[in-house]
Amino acid sequence: MLFSQVLGQKTVQAQLLRMVQSDRLPHALLLLGPQGVGKRTLALALAQYVLCEAPESTDACGNCRSCRSVAGLKHPDLHFSYPTAGTNAISEHFIDAWRTRMEESPYFDVFDWIKTIGKESNQGNITKDECVNIVRKLSLKAFMGKRKILVMWLPEFLGKEGNRLLKLIEEPPDDTLFILLAENPERILPTILSRCQIVRVGPIDDAEVSEGLQRIKGMLPEQADTTALLADGNFHLALQLAANQENNYADLFVEWLRACHQNSGIGWVKIAERIAELGREPQKYLITYGLHFLREALILSLTDQLPPRLRGQQLVTAQKLMSAGLDAERIEGMSALLSESHYHVERNANAKVLFVNTSIRLHRIMRQPVEAWARTR
Repeated sequence: MLFSQVLGQKTVQAQLLRMVQSDRLPHALLLLGPQGVGKRTLALALAQYVLCEAPESTDACGNCRSCRSVAGLKHPDLHFSYPTAGTNAISEHFIDAWRTRMEESPYFDVFDWIKTIGKESNQGNITKDECVNIVRKLSLKAFMGKRKILVMWLPEFLGKEGNRLLKLIEEPPDDTLFILLAENPERILPTILSRCQIVRVGPIDDAEVSEGLQRIKGMLPEQADTTALLADGNFHLALQLAANQENNYADLFVEWLRACHQNSGIGWVKIAERIAELGREPQKYLITYGLHFLREALILSLTDQLPPRLRGQQLVTAQKLMSAGLDAERIEGMSALLSESHYHVERNANAKVLFVNTSIRLHRIMRQPVEAWARTR
């Protein structure tokens, strides 16, 4: 992976290049940011640049033996660690699946990965055996390059086993580089965080997400722009939405809101039945769009200084809801309810029951006094 192949993140790319070129690259680097913003691509680009035999000022050469090996994820000095499933599982048991998944797309989340290795019914973790194997591998000398590099995706899954790596991270063997890719620092041992230099990676710009969708998925510019707005800087989500672009989640969500605004139990049941028939993944996308809609509606209610990110009929609907009394407190309640529903969809709740219940609670938030529905939260 070359830096030129990384989608967006130009500021972070420049920061990483400066570290290498000024010889200030720490032995333990933690790329911290939300899911889907390209931390894996940045880590691979950095690893290839560090291992490159003839690096240029802004990128690896892409042609030397090391670059070719990194591109195929087969460089003997580049190691990967990631969540697996099973008491004694280690990452090397799943390296072929990892290479295949990364070749398909480096943008995926932990649920996709656990499903890829056929362990969707198991809880992912990074095991004691994995930590022991990491210590063993990094104690060996480099085979091809100047350094040994470990890229660990989601150190949050280490749990207390992370204590086994503390000494290694604090006092690593010569020419060893740790690159940790994390989303939630609160789930990482503070002693590990304190041993790493943190580089924050923010969401990808909408224009770059749109460009990526046009280039990779062949989407039309207007369609790609709309999808990028919904993805909100998460290219993994953008790719999922692009794969389901035949479903108009925007119109369906607006229709759902209108049904919830009306005092009609039959209407709530009918719309819930339609949503239940979509399947789990489309239901998650629908809720994701709903959260985007409500976030933009909230901004719309608070200021007119920012350009609206809603389009067409969705913008009109948001404006009508504002004039009908949908204030910030109600939007907050609706957003919390949708987030709760998303959680239950991921855990295979009965869809019809879930969405009927959600519809009733949305109606209460929109139509009842705040004191009445707030007591039921």
